[in-house]
Parts: sequence; structure tokens; C-alpha cells
Amino acid sequence: MTTNSVKGFEVKYSLLLVAAMLVINSCIKEEIEWSYLYIGTYTGGASKGIYLYRMNQESGELKYVNVTEGIENPSYLAIDGTGSYLYAVKELTEFEGKKSGAVSAYKIDKKNLELEFLNQVATEGGAPCHLTIDANNNYLFVANYVGGNACSIKLNDDGSLGKITGIVQHEGSGPDKSRQKAPHAHSVNLDKNNHLYVADLGIDKIMIYNLSESGELTNNDPAFAEVTPGAGPRHFTFHPKGNFAYVISELGNTVTAYNHNHKTGALSAIGTYSTLPENFEGESYCADIHIHPNGKFLYGSNRGHNSIAIFNINEITGELTLSGNENTKGSWPRNFTIDPTGKFLIVANQKSDDVFVFKIDSNTGLLEYTEISTHIPSPVCLVFD
Repeated sequence: MTTNSVKGFEVKYSLLLVAAMLVINSCIKEEIEWSYLYIGTYTGGASKGIYLYRMNQESGELKYVNVTEGIENPSYLAIDGTGSYLYAVKELTEFEGKKSGAVSAYKIDKKNLELEFLNQVATEGGAPCHLTIDANNNYLFVANYVGGNACSIKLNDDGSLGKITGIVQHEGSGPDKSRQKAPHAHSVNLDKNNHLYVADLGIDKIMIYNLSESGELTNNDPAFAEVTPGAGPRHFTFHPKGNFAYVISELGNTVTAYNHNHKTGALSAIGTYSTLPENFEGESYCADIHIHPNGKFLYGSNRGHNSIAIFNINEITGELTLSGNENTKGSWPRNFTIDPTGKFLIVANQKSDDVFVFKIDSNTGLLEYTEISTHIPSPVCLVFD
């Protein structure tokens, strides 16, 4: 090989190497910049099922990927800790001839960006509306709104659903005769010591249970924490440090803060705070609640006022201060979520069939509309993988 040939080969090799590096960097950049967002819906109208979008982590841009069809009312979703399996409630009051809803299991095909159906089981209660998974991915927990109960379901090694291992039935009623004639379990949340908290809108209580290694649910001592009569507790969340807990109440339009005892599971009330401006006189109902990963800000959705309430958290006392309400640009903000980077808050407006993206001010927690939105029929749940 001549000197010129060698030099030519070296130049070509260098160019190929540079090109290869550019491709690798591009792939890495793609992996870093995009998150995947699953959106659960009500399918009684135009919706087809569970929608998948990509979200740019830098700009907040949303891009449609696909929709998984063939499931009725997947109104709440949960993804296991490995990011391999997705679970969706079927919010029905009758399933396979029984007065029950159901939950479906899917394997997440990350290569083809598709959901592979595994199986489904009845939840032994009507209108399942919320679910969560334990830290070890052993059990799935479901709140049945119409049934007024909650259940635990074994998760098999392949991600499919096994048998129900525990079920707890609530009893009682509340002062609001139009909404609280019976118990209505509305959410299920676990702490790090396997205490299960079930917020029940119908009886104004957060019921507390113990989870055994075999998946059974037994009454805790104390057995519950109360909210203001008629408030209707709906969704529940823990502070990232685990020392505080918060419940948002649908009928009272309030958030109640609690001290959380890790060992006993007890909740002791700190205070209750309105999610609405002082001058608001219309009809509104709270829905969802989330805390920013930095532990400084708490957010709650107001359906009717159509806003996200923004609270500052006193990280020493757990007390809240309402710092503002951001209009959600649509009607009936059901569920919302914070993206994995903590930069954006994404809101699902159920009645106006749209999803809007807001940027979070990391210093104040306040929200700013990004001018990014997308049309989705009856969106009611947002979950990042």
C-alpha cells in the first residue's frame, strides 16, 4: 500500500469513526431527552383506550406514539418498579356477570413501544378507580369506589395477575346524603413499612391496614385517621421524606396535612387548607394531589374552578401555605403528574378532551403554561414510564 493510500485509508477511517460517534451520541441524546407518558381514559365516547406519547425532557413537547385498544375505561394506570409491566383498572360495575370491575396486566414492549396483554382479573368490587404496587413488585392494590372496598392481588413473576390475597370491606356513611350514603374507597397508598392507606370518600376516613408477607390485609392499630365530616377524602400522598402525609378531599375542596409515624402507621392531623381562592363562590371538586420531588411544593387539582392549587410546604412542620392557583386551560382537571425531571407539570382535562403542559419554577413552585397541548378524548390518568 502506498503512502497516499495509507493516508486515504486513515482519512476514511477517521470520517467513519466520527460518523459512528455522532450516531452513538445521537442515540444517547435521544434516550436522555425523551420520556414516555401513558394516558388512561374513559372509553364511553371517542377514546380508544390507553394512549402513549413521547415527551421531550428539555422543551416539554408531546408527540403521539400509539394507542392500545380493547380495554374499557382504563381510568387509572400504574407501572411496576422495573418499568416492565403496566396495570390498568377497568372502571366497570359489572364484569363477567358479577358486580365487579377488573384490572388488566400488560407487558411493556420497549422495542416496539407496544403493550402486550397478559391477563385480567375481577377486583371483587364495582368501579375500581385507583391502584398501586408495593416496592418489591409482589402485590397490586386496588380501590373499588362503588364496592366500598380494597383488595390485594398477587403479581406473578411474568408480570401477570394472580389471585386476590386480601380484601377489606368498609362500612358506614357520611353527612352528605347525595355522595356519602355508603363507603367509597377512592385510593390506595403504601408506606415503606407496608401500611396500606385507603382514603374513603363515603365515610370521611383514611383506613389503615397491615400487609402480611402472604398478601393478606389486616386492621392496623390505629385503624384509621379522620377528616372533617363531609369533606370526602379522595387521593393521598406522602412527603418524599416520609414524615408527612397529605390527603385531598373532593367535597370539601381541602388538603389535610398529617404527621406520619413510620412504626405504627398512625396519622396525626397538622392542619386543613383550602385549595380555592378566598373569593371563589362557584361549584368545584378536588381530584388529584402530588408533591414535587424536591419536597418543597404540593399541588392539587380543582374541577370546576379548573385550576391547580399550588402550596409551599414547611419541611420542618409539614404545614402548607397556598401560593397560587394556575388555570388548567381546559375543563375538569382530573389527574395530573410531574415529569421525571421535575421541570414540568402535565394536566389531563377530562371534559375538554385535552392535556396541557406547564413549566415549574424550581424556586417558587409556580406554574407557567408552555403553549404545549394535545387533544385526547376523556383523559383521566397520566403515568410516566
